[in-house]
Amino acid sequence: MLQALEQAHKAASCDEVPVGAVVVDKSGELLASGYNQPISTLDPTAHAEIVVIREAAKRLQNYRLVDTTLYVTLEPCAMCVGALVQARVGRIVFGALEPKTGAIQSAHQLFDSTQFNHTPEISGGVLEGECSDLMSQFFQRKRAAKKSEKLNN
Repeated sequence: MLQALEQAHKAASCDEVPVGAVVVDKSGELLASGYNQPISTLDPTAHAEIVVIREAAKRLQNYRLVDTTLYVTLEPCAMCVGALVQARVGRIVFGALEPKTGAIQSAHQLFDSTQFNHTPEISGGVLEGECSDLMSQFFQRKRAAKKSEKLNN
């Protein structure tokens, strides 16, 4: 999760929402790392999870990521949950809850459905404080900058 947090800091430095992710294989070897990039790439699907799923699949030369673990700093959204199911990621470990769009535990509980043909192991709240603080600080800076901009105009 610490490597995912490093990626989240990279996202913040690029003025992207600070979400970072990594995928490791069953022996713990890093297969992919990445961060949110929808703004810079003009790609609404470029969430950290999607970025690392794509990279790991290319590295493994397989669209199935069986026996892998995704570490991500924020609870995945519905789009990312769908991609994780399609990729057959074996385990999802996330940091902070996402009350507005989280699709595992918060706004939606998609894995409570019996309709998926794959259900990964889930662990939430890992380094939750650090992940949540990074997100909060990012949006506090954004709001302060916006307020300052309004005062200067």
